Amino acid sequence: MAISAAMIKELRELSGAGLSDCKKVLTETDGDMDKSMQILREKGLAKAAKKAGRIAAEGIVVVNVADDAKTASIVEVNSETDFVAKNDVFRGFVNELAAQLVTSDAADVDALLNEDWKAEAGMTVNDKLTAMIAKIGENMNIRRFEKVTADDGVIVSYIHAGGKIGVLVNAETDNASDAVKECVKNVAMQVAAMSPVYVSKDDVSEDYKKKEMEILISQAKNDPKNAGKPENILEKMVTGRLNKELKEVCLLEQEYFKSENKETVGKYVENVAKAEGCTLKIKGFVRYETGEGLEKKNEDFAAEVAAQMGN
Repeated sequence: MAISAAMIKELRELSGAGLSDCKKVLTETDGDMDKSMQILREKGLAKAAKKAGRIAAEGIVVVNVADDAKTASIVEVNSETDFVAKNDVFRGFVNELAAQLVTSDAADVDALLNEDWKAEAGMTVNDKLTAMIAKIGENMNIRRFEKVTADDGVIVSYIHAGGKIGVLVNAETDNASDAVKECVKNVAMQVAAMSPVYVSKDDVSEDYKKKEMEILISQAKNDPKNAGKPENILEKMVTGRLNKELKEVCLLEQEYFKSENKETVGKYVENVAKAEGCTLKIKGFVRYETGEGLEKKNEDFAAEVAAQMGN
């Protein structure tokens, strides 16, 4: 199979590995992207458990929580420049969009674009977006959104750096006191700062754990420092590494960022629930970071890839 420049570019953005390494493994795997990614990870050439792509696209993340804290929305809208992202007209549009999403039934962006624009009669969301592009003179894109509901608790939001990161946390509780809401707000700040992937270890599939173990064992075997070590010793070593990795990606297992005695987020939530005499459980969260996984156009990239393809 011929390995194209586009394939090399895609693997490079996914892995963060160098162009030559990406080209080499794609050639070895006959263009199998998943297998190539795994090989790069086993060799320690890729960033584990995450897509590496540079965060470069501009725009803003906005959240909107209903007055009863039972329904909320989060949306990311991209722009070409940071200048427009800070424009009051642009930000006003995104805030109106987030407010509409709280009551919207749209399942995806296409459905949302076809909805009536509730803030102004006689046009769709797509019509409003088109008008905004014409008014500001820069392309814009409604990239993604999510609507969250909490019939048995509360939703709390957090916005960091004026819209660079937005978070919604869904908590189950029988006491929506100020202390409980403050606790959930702190958890939302934790999500923004530490970027967890799962709520707890219970949410991590056995398939994920098994695959991570295989990759970690391969990495350990390829490390010269482990030459001659028995298989059972290597397994114990990587089990410890896997547990450490899970603590980093599971919200409730992470060290609470405000803690002075290294308590976990889970312990912090448990202590607040005990102090308030209520039930309190973190059910889920949504974290958007503006432009994550996107990359601005790089004028030199084509030439860089062409040079690699020619080698």
